[in-house]
Amino acid sequence: MSHDGPPVSHPGPGDGCQTGVRRVDSGVNRDQGEPIMTPTYEILALRYGIFDGRLQYQNFIIPDDHAAPDPLDFYVFAIRGNGRTIVMDTGFNPVSAARRGREMLCTPDKILRDAGIEPAEVKDVILTHMHWDHAGGMEYFPKAKFHIQAAEMSYCTGPCMCEPFLRRPFDVDDVQSAIRALYADRMKVHEGTAEIAPGISVHLIGGHSGGIQSIRVPTARGWVVLAGDATHFWRNIRQRNPFPVVVDVARMLKGFDILNGLADGPDHVIPGHDPLILKTFPMENGNPEIVRLDLPPVT
Repeated sequence: MSHDGPPVSHPGPGDGCQTGVRRVDSGVNRDQGEPIMTPTYEILALRYGIFDGRLQYQNFIIPDDHAAPDPLDFYVFAIRGNGRTIVMDTGFNPVSAARRGREMLCTPDKILRDAGIEPAEVKDVILTHMHWDHAGGMEYFPKAKFHIQAAEMSYCTGPCMCEPFLRRPFDVDDVQSAIRALYADRMKVHEGTAEIAPGISVHLIGGHSGGIQSIRVPTARGWVVLAGDATHFWRNIRQRNPFPVVVDVARMLKGFDILNGLADGPDHVIPGHDPLILKTFPMENGNPEIVRLDLPPVT
Protein backbone atom coordinates (compact mmCIF):
# COMPACT_ATOMS: atom_id res chain seq x y z
CA MET A 1 0.00 0.00 0.00
CA SER A 2 1.41 3.39 -0.99
CA HIS A 3 2.13 5.95 1.72
CA ASP A 4 2.65 8.79 -0.75
CA GLY A 5 -0.56 10.59 0.18
CA PRO A 6 -3.25 10.56 2.83
CA PRO A 7 -4.89 8.94 4.56
CA VAL A 8 -2.46 6.74 6.50
CA SER A 9 -3.28 5.81 10.05
CA HIS A 10 -0.83 4.03 12.34
CA PRO A 11 -1.32 3.30 16.02
CA GLY A 12 -0.02 6.05 18.24
CA PRO A 13 -0.30 7.52 21.71
CA GLY A 14 -3.42 9.46 20.83
CA ASP A 15 -5.39 6.82 18.94
CA GLY A 16 -7.72 6.42 21.91
CA CYS A 17 -9.05 9.94 21.32
CA GLN A 18 -12.29 9.89 19.36
CA THR A 19 -14.23 12.74 17.76
CA GLY A 20 -15.96 14.72 20.49
CA VAL A 21 -13.42 13.90 23.19
CA ARG A 22 -12.16 17.24 24.47
CA ARG A 23 -9.07 16.18 26.44
CA VAL A 24 -5.75 14.51 25.65
CA ASP A 25 -3.89 12.50 28.28
CA SER A 26 -0.42 14.06 28.50
CA GLY A 27 0.99 12.10 31.41
CA VAL A 28 0.43 11.13 35.02
CA ASN A 29 0.14 13.27 38.10
CA ARG A 30 2.77 11.55 40.24
CA ASP A 31 1.40 12.95 43.48
CA GLN A 32 -2.12 11.64 42.94
CA GLY A 33 -1.53 8.86 40.42
CA GLU A 34 -4.07 10.41 38.04
CA PRO A 35 -3.70 11.29 34.34
CA ILE A 36 -2.74 14.90 33.57
CA MET A 37 -5.30 16.24 31.11
CA THR A 38 -4.25 18.74 28.44
CA PRO A 39 -6.74 21.10 26.75
CA THR A 40 -7.50 20.32 23.12
CA TYR A 41 -7.86 22.75 20.23
CA GLU A 42 -9.37 23.16 16.79
CA ILE A 43 -6.94 23.63 13.90
CA LEU A 44 -7.81 25.28 10.59
CA ALA A 45 -5.86 25.21 7.33
CA LEU A 46 -6.84 28.24 5.24
CA ARG A 47 -5.75 28.43 1.61
CA TYR A 48 -5.23 31.92 0.18
CA GLY A 49 -2.90 31.33 -2.77
CA ILE A 50 -1.87 28.84 -5.47
CA PHE A 51 1.05 28.19 -7.78
CA ASP A 52 -0.03 25.88 -10.61
CA GLY A 53 3.11 26.46 -12.68
CA ARG A 54 5.42 24.42 -10.48
CA LEU A 55 7.11 21.26 -11.77
CA GLN A 56 8.06 18.12 -9.88
CA TYR A 57 11.82 18.75 -9.96
CA GLN A 58 11.16 21.97 -8.03
CA ASN A 59 9.51 20.02 -5.19
CA PHE A 60 11.75 16.96 -4.84
CA ILE A 61 15.52 16.51 -4.92
CA ILE A 62 14.96 13.19 -6.72
CA PRO A 63 11.82 13.60 -8.89
CA ASP A 64 10.00 10.66 -10.48
CA ASP A 65 9.19 12.77 -13.53
CA HIS A 66 11.40 15.84 -13.85
CA ALA A 67 8.93 17.96 -15.86
CA ALA A 68 5.61 16.70 -14.45
CA PRO A 69 3.24 19.44 -13.18
CA ASP A 70 3.24 19.54 -9.37
CA PRO A 71 1.15 22.42 -7.99
CA LEU A 72 1.79 24.03 -4.64
CA ASP A 73 -0.72 25.80 -2.39
CA PHE A 74 -0.25 28.60 0.14
CA TYR A 75 -1.89 28.39 3.56
CA VAL A 76 -2.07 30.10 6.88
CA PHE A 77 -3.04 27.95 9.86
CA ALA A 78 -5.07 28.86 12.92
CA ILE A 79 -5.28 27.14 16.30
CA ARG A 80 -8.24 28.09 18.44
CA GLY A 81 -9.90 27.03 21.64
CA ASN A 82 -9.81 27.58 25.39
CA GLY A 83 -10.31 31.31 24.94
CA ARG A 84 -7.41 31.94 22.58
CA THR A 85 -6.52 31.99 18.88
CA ILE A 86 -2.97 31.43 17.62
CA VAL A 87 -2.04 31.89 13.96
CA MET A 88 0.84 30.05 12.32
CA ASP A 89 2.65 32.22 9.76
CA THR A 90 1.39 35.44 8.22
CA GLY A 91 1.37 34.52 4.54
CA PHE A 92 2.49 37.09 1.98
CA ASN A 93 1.13 40.34 0.59
CA PRO A 94 -0.02 41.34 -2.92
CA VAL A 95 3.22 43.19 -3.68
CA SER A 96 5.31 40.08 -3.05
CA ALA A 97 2.82 37.92 -4.95
CA ALA A 98 3.11 40.12 -8.04
CA ARG A 99 6.90 40.26 -7.84
CA ARG A 100 7.26 36.47 -7.53
CA GLY A 101 4.44 35.46 -9.86
CA ARG A 102 2.12 33.80 -7.35
CA GLU A 103 -1.67 33.87 -7.59
CA MET A 104 -3.58 35.09 -4.56
CA LEU A 105 -7.13 33.82 -4.16
CA CYS A 106 -7.46 36.47 -1.45
CA THR A 107 -5.22 38.07 1.15
CA PRO A 108 -4.38 36.06 4.27
CA ASP A 109 -6.30 38.47 6.49
CA LYS A 110 -9.40 37.98 4.32
CA ILE A 111 -9.36 34.18 4.56
CA LEU A 112 -8.93 34.42 8.34
CA ARG A 113 -11.97 36.71 8.55
CA ASP A 114 -13.91 34.16 6.48
CA ALA A 115 -13.27 31.75 9.35
CA GLY A 116 -14.43 34.25 11.96
CA ILE A 117 -10.93 35.28 13.02
CA GLU A 118 -10.10 38.99 13.13
CA PRO A 119 -6.34 39.30 12.45
CA ALA A 120 -6.17 42.73 14.08
CA GLU A 121 -7.17 41.11 17.40
CA VAL A 122 -4.88 38.06 17.27
CA LYS A 123 -2.46 38.08 20.19
CA ASP A 124 0.04 35.39 19.12
CA VAL A 125 1.52 34.55 15.70
CA ILE A 126 4.09 31.79 15.37
CA LEU A 127 6.56 32.36 12.53
CA THR A 128 7.85 28.98 11.44
CA HIS A 129 10.62 30.76 9.53
CA MET A 130 11.31 34.05 7.77
CA HIS A 131 10.84 33.09 4.10
CA TRP A 132 8.81 35.64 2.14
CA ASP A 133 5.68 33.47 1.88
CA HIS A 134 5.56 32.81 5.63
CA ALA A 135 6.55 36.15 7.14
CA GLY A 136 5.40 38.60 4.47
CA GLY A 137 2.20 39.72 6.18
CA MET A 138 3.18 40.87 9.65
CA GLU A 139 1.23 44.07 9.05
CA TYR A 140 -2.00 42.05 9.15
CA PHE A 141 -1.46 41.46 12.91
CA PRO A 142 -0.88 44.85 14.58
CA LYS A 143 -1.51 43.61 18.15
CA ALA A 144 0.27 40.26 17.92
CA LYS A 145 3.39 39.04 19.61
CA PHE A 146 5.44 37.02 17.13
CA HIS A 147 7.25 33.82 18.10
CA ILE A 148 10.42 32.76 16.30
CA GLN A 149 13.48 30.63 16.92
CA ALA A 150 16.74 32.37 17.80
CA ALA A 151 18.47 30.27 15.15
CA GLU A 152 16.16 31.68 12.47
CA MET A 153 16.70 35.29 13.53
CA SER A 154 20.45 34.69 13.51
CA TYR A 155 20.30 33.02 10.11
CA CYS A 156 18.24 35.65 8.27
CA THR A 157 20.32 38.53 9.65
CA GLY A 158 23.73 36.84 9.62
CA PRO A 159 26.60 36.16 7.22
CA CYS A 160 24.71 33.51 5.26
CA MET A 161 22.69 36.36 3.74
CA CYS A 162 25.84 37.48 1.94
CA GLU A 163 25.12 34.58 -0.45
CA PRO A 164 22.46 35.48 -3.06
CA PHE A 165 21.37 31.83 -3.30
CA LEU A 166 20.68 31.58 0.41
CA ARG A 167 18.90 34.92 0.73
CA ARG A 168 16.68 34.33 -2.31
CA PRO A 169 13.68 33.03 -0.27
CA PHE A 170 13.79 36.10 1.99
CA ASP A 171 12.52 39.64 1.45
CA VAL A 172 14.51 42.33 3.21
CA ASP A 173 11.30 44.21 4.04
CA ASP A 174 10.05 41.18 6.01
CA VAL A 175 13.32 40.85 7.89
CA GLN A 176 13.15 44.55 8.74
CA SER A 177 9.59 44.02 10.02
CA ALA A 178 10.84 41.27 12.30
CA ILE A 179 13.61 43.48 13.66
CA ARG A 180 11.14 46.31 14.27
CA ALA A 181 8.88 43.88 16.15
CA LEU A 182 11.88 42.80 18.22
CA TYR A 183 12.70 46.38 19.19
CA ALA A 184 9.02 47.06 19.95
CA ASP A 185 8.88 44.13 22.41
CA ARG A 186 6.56 42.26 20.06
CA MET A 187 8.93 39.39 19.26
CA LYS A 188 9.45 36.38 21.53
CA VAL A 189 12.66 34.59 20.60
CA HIS A 190 12.78 30.91 21.58
CA GLU A 191 15.74 28.59 21.82
CA GLY A 192 14.46 25.13 21.02
CA THR A 193 11.31 23.62 22.48
CA ALA A 194 8.94 26.04 24.21
CA GLU A 195 5.29 26.04 25.32
CA ILE A 196 3.27 28.86 23.73
CA ALA A 197 -0.04 28.02 25.42
CA PRO A 198 -1.24 25.09 27.55
CA GLY A 199 -0.38 21.98 25.51
CA ILE A 200 0.85 23.91 22.43
CA SER A 201 4.60 23.77 21.87
CA VAL A 202 7.12 24.83 19.24
CA HIS A 203 10.05 22.62 18.22
CA LEU A 204 13.24 23.59 16.42
CA ILE A 205 13.63 21.45 13.29
CA GLY A 206 16.00 23.18 10.86
CA GLY A 207 16.95 21.97 7.40
CA HIS A 208 14.77 24.01 5.05
CA SER A 209 15.93 27.24 6.73
CA GLY A 210 18.46 27.94 9.44
CA GLY A 211 15.98 27.80 12.32
CA ILE A 212 12.62 26.58 11.04
CA GLN A 213 10.23 25.40 13.76
CA SER A 214 7.10 23.26 13.82
CA ILE A 215 4.12 23.26 16.20
CA ARG A 216 2.66 20.39 18.22
CA VAL A 217 -1.03 20.76 19.11
CA PRO A 218 -3.31 18.52 21.22
CA THR A 219 -6.60 17.83 19.45
CA ALA A 220 -9.59 15.56 19.85
CA ARG A 221 -7.98 13.09 17.41
CA GLY A 222 -4.61 13.17 19.14
CA TRP A 223 -1.35 15.08 18.78
CA VAL A 224 -1.20 16.97 15.47
CA VAL A 225 2.04 18.53 14.23
CA LEU A 226 1.90 21.55 11.95
CA ALA A 227 5.16 20.96 10.13
CA GLY A 228 5.26 24.18 8.15
CA ASP A 229 7.99 23.86 5.55
CA ALA A 230 9.84 21.17 7.49
CA THR A 231 7.95 19.10 4.92
CA HIS A 232 6.18 20.85 2.04
CA PHE A 233 4.26 17.78 0.90
CA TRP A 234 3.29 14.46 2.45
CA ARG A 235 5.45 12.86 -0.26
CA ASN A 236 8.56 14.62 1.02
CA ILE A 237 8.38 13.04 4.47
CA ARG A 238 6.82 9.71 3.50
CA GLN A 239 9.24 9.05 0.66
CA ARG A 240 12.13 10.73 2.53
CA ASN A 241 12.68 12.81 -0.59
CA PRO A 242 13.54 16.37 0.52
CA PHE A 243 12.34 19.63 -0.94
CA PRO A 244 15.15 21.22 -3.00
CA VAL A 245 15.15 24.60 -1.21
CA VAL A 246 17.25 23.43 1.70
CA VAL A 247 20.11 24.67 3.84
CA ASP A 248 21.04 21.30 5.38
CA VAL A 249 19.75 18.09 3.77
CA ALA A 250 20.90 15.83 6.61
CA ARG A 251 19.14 18.04 9.15
CA MET A 252 15.97 18.05 7.05
CA LEU A 253 15.96 14.25 7.00
CA LYS A 254 16.51 14.16 10.75
CA GLY A 255 13.65 16.64 11.03
CA PHE A 256 11.34 14.10 9.39
CA ASP A 257 12.08 11.76 12.30
CA ILE A 258 11.39 14.52 14.83
CA LEU A 259 8.04 15.33 13.19
CA ASN A 260 6.96 11.70 13.16
CA GLY A 261 8.02 11.28 16.78
CA LEU A 262 5.94 14.27 17.90
CA ALA A 263 2.76 13.24 16.02
CA ASP A 264 0.28 10.45 16.70
CA GLY A 265 0.62 9.06 13.17
CA PRO A 266 1.39 9.97 9.54
CA ASP A 267 -1.96 11.72 9.06
CA HIS A 268 -1.18 13.85 12.11
CA VAL A 269 1.83 15.47 10.43
CA ILE A 270 0.48 18.36 8.35
CA PRO A 271 2.72 19.60 5.52
CA GLY A 272 3.10 23.27 4.68
CA HIS A 273 2.01 23.47 1.04
CA ASP A 274 0.29 20.26 -0.04
CA PRO A 275 -2.88 20.72 -2.17
CA LEU A 276 -4.07 17.36 -0.79
CA ILE A 277 -4.79 19.02 2.55
CA LEU A 278 -8.05 20.46 1.22
CA LYS A 279 -9.06 17.08 -0.20
CA THR A 280 -8.22 15.13 2.92
CA PHE A 281 -9.94 16.96 5.78
CA PRO A 282 -13.53 18.17 6.29
CA MET A 283 -14.52 21.66 5.22
CA GLU A 284 -15.26 24.34 7.80
CA ASN A 285 -18.80 25.68 7.36
CA GLY A 286 -18.91 24.59 3.72
CA ASN A 287 -15.96 26.75 2.67
CA PRO A 288 -13.78 24.72 0.25
CA GLU A 289 -10.71 26.84 1.07
CA ILE A 290 -10.83 26.09 4.82
CA VAL A 291 -10.57 22.66 6.45
CA ARG A 292 -10.48 21.28 10.01
CA LEU A 293 -7.25 19.47 10.79
CA ASP A 294 -8.36 18.45 14.27
CA LEU A 295 -11.04 16.18 12.77
CA PRO A 296 -10.37 12.78 11.18
CA PRO A 297 -9.60 12.65 7.44
CA VAL A 298 -12.57 12.22 5.12
CA THR A 299 -10.68 10.53 2.25
